[in-house]
Amino acid sequence: MSDVHDDYVEGDINTIDDDFDDADNGASAQAITARAALEFIATSLADDPSAVSVEVSERQGKVVLSLQVSPEDMGRVIGRRGRTAQAIRSLVAAAGARDGVTATVDIVD
Repeated sequence: MSDVHDDYVEGDINTIDDDFDDADNGASAQAITARAALEFIATSLADDPSAVSVEVSERQGKVVLSLQVSPEDMGRVIGRRGRTAQAIRSLVAAAGARDGVTATVDIVD
């Protein structure tokens, strides 16, 4: 439940920032929770959070979130045997379902 006296906290996964770079894109407007979740997770994992970028596109009726991190953080985001990447994909898919879209994550090197 939301409280009227809740304060906005920048970067909090429960609050949505409206300053996305490509807010004009229809796919971005559909997957705002999924994008916010991915950005929060990726910046939390990365040693260099300023190098994290997420681009939203639509492919075959699905929203595709392309995640790019610095080369030093790539191993941390993927994890051993891809377990961290798979967990990120599961969480983002659940956030996308909340938005009513099918969301997938591509990790771009």
